[in-house]
Amino acid sequence: MLGFSDETYIDVSSGNGGSGCVSFHREKFIPKGGPDGGDGGKGGDVVFVVKSNLRTLDHLKMVRVYRAENGRGGQGSRCFGRNGADIEIPVPPGTVIKNADTGEVIQDLTGMDRFVFLKGGRGGLGNWHFRTATRQTPKFAQPGEKGVSMRVGVELLVIADIGFVGFPNAGKSSLINLLTNCRSKVADYPFTTKIPQLGVMRYADQDIILADIPGIIEGASEGAGMGFKFLRHISRTKGLCYLVDMSDENYLEAFDILQKELREYSEELAAKKTMIIGTKIDEPDGEEHFEEFKKKYESEYKVLPLSIYMDELLIHVEQAFMELASVDQKKDEFADNGGFTTRVDNDAYYRDEQ
Repeated sequence: MLGFSDETYIDVSSGNGGSGCVSFHREKFIPKGGPDGGDGGKGGDVVFVVKSNLRTLDHLKMVRVYRAENGRGGQGSRCFGRNGADIEIPVPPGTVIKNADTGEVIQDLTGMDRFVFLKGGRGGLGNWHFRTATRQTPKFAQPGEKGVSMRVGVELLVIADIGFVGFPNAGKSSLINLLTNCRSKVADYPFTTKIPQLGVMRYADQDIILADIPGIIEGASEGAGMGFKFLRHISRTKGLCYLVDMSDENYLEAFDILQKELREYSEELAAKKTMIIGTKIDEPDGEEHFEEFKKKYESEYKVLPLSIYMDELLIHVEQAFMELASVDQKKDEFADNGGFTTRVDNDAYYRDEQ
């Protein structure tokens, strides 16, 4: 798990605004030039920048304090102070900013490129702004506004179309390696996957993002195994794929146990669109076990067999994933438009052709 962080906290501060200047014009042959103090510059903003090449928050654990630059003070001859530089904090897609004290979500950065979190303080006005007919030599100027400081929690929620759920050694890593360019560790002992893995499956002209998380064991809701540490990473998926090992002695109860543990974590997560894959059917008695397993659940869920050594079964899995990840549409949504998805704007004006 070295180098992987999916939650941390940081201290951020926007810059203070620069103070306005108190200055009077001095020039030969102009004995009373009047006030000419310039304005202070604006303080820098705190900006979160979403970087698609980042996959972890580990870099935010190296540096926990981020301060934007203060604005510079104004100068004579109506010279404005320089604005403070913004501080940009790079984060991966799917990042959520929370209040570190209350846990309240401040901003979800999904679908965003930049988010100005804290604005810098406004620069103060120079004494040039305060001249009047009765106050021709104002000897004061505005101070700059203070910036804002805050401690925030930063949490990463992996964005995927389909999330894999299963016990350790159920075949999740083998499947994501087979369907995508992901290279998740595969071995004959439990918990080979210790951090979430993402892979992109290309089917026809559509990309489907698959997420593999560490295996769940019975009692995870009470902290057994890795508990629910990584379940947040499949909270945004469109659907879930449960993988059940047909060579395991408890293959008939495995799905019910997994659903129970997920329901303990989140009813919303357990209610997502679901399909089931019976893995390792090439093992002894695997096909017989699968037929028994399928009879138990096929009335409620789509149940498919899988062996990584049988390519013909993999095709059906790919098709099922595409259906699971597709957005539901009303059957007759476009019936009145001849099947076209483009809507006619009846209020548009078209110039008559001559």
